Amino acid sequence: MRTSHRTAIIGIALVLAAAACGGGESKPADASAGGAAQSAVAATGTVIEISATTDDKGSYYEPKEITAKPGDVLRVKLITGVHNVNFLPDSNPGKAGLPAATAFLQLPGQTIDIPLTFGEGDFFFQCDPHAALGMKGRVVVKK
Repeated sequence: MRTSHRTAIIGIALVLAAAACGGGESKPADASAGGAAQSAVAATGTVIEISATTDDKGSYYEPKEITAKPGDVLRVKLITGVHNVNFLPDSNPGKAGLPAATAFLQLPGQTIDIPLTFGEGDFFFQCDPHAALGMKGRVVVKK
């Protein structure tokens, strides 16, 4: 099998595996019927929208550098691809109260909200299946 065919097959398998993590026909646990995430913590500040995209430029968040205040909400909106958001403890040493990894966004326009309730500082996040491809971001939370 030629290398390009093998690479294409591996890529398709990875996409299918990532999509399968979303739970088949059921919606991700954090998504409502309208596509917006349900949040246990009410937004007390600004909603900051972040696009999650895969296109000919790669897989990325836009913007990937965010400045916010405690109580603001990151709203991640899927443009294309299959993406999640994860504030890994390894990337945020010494930080407590980090949110759990989100469910995978699978349908264009679907959103998930992440309330910034975990204190001030620099926090790094990533899309788990695309982190090695550079799909990472940073939010600086300060008053």
